[in-house]
Amino acid sequence: MRSIQQATGCDILIQEQEAYLLPGLNVTTFEDTFSWRDRVEILWTSGHSPGSSCLYHNGLGGVLFTGRHLLPNQQGIPVPLRTAKTFHWPRQIKNVKLLLDRFTPDTLQYILPGANTGFLRGKGVIDQAYPKIQVG
Repeated sequence: MRSIQQATGCDILIQEQEAYLLPGLNVTTFEDTFSWRDRVEILWTSGHSPGSSCLYHNGLGGVLFTGRHLLPNQQGIPVPLRTAKTFHWPRQIKNVKLLLDRFTPDTLQYILPGANTGFLRGKGVIDQAYPKIQVG
């Protein structure tokens, strides 16, 4: 990160609970949400790690980049995945429910997960995503 920031002069946006991982870097932190240019919103979705966040873009019917917070299962359905490294499982489930409360089928058309994309059979994206989300 340091070399990228030095080479580009860019700022780093990070959820406040993860900022300690980047000592000495110029960071901008956020607590719950961070909006950028009326089209992009970063949403704190802790569970997989304390500062896990998802990026939402409101174009194309709504696109949510979930990282490892929601991953496709073997049927390609987006679910929270509990692993040995999951920070706080009940909080992760709570945050999936908050995503369901925040979005609708009209505002969340696509999910782009950060792993398990082989289960998407080459598509790389979960379309008509909102009604497919399973809480766990």
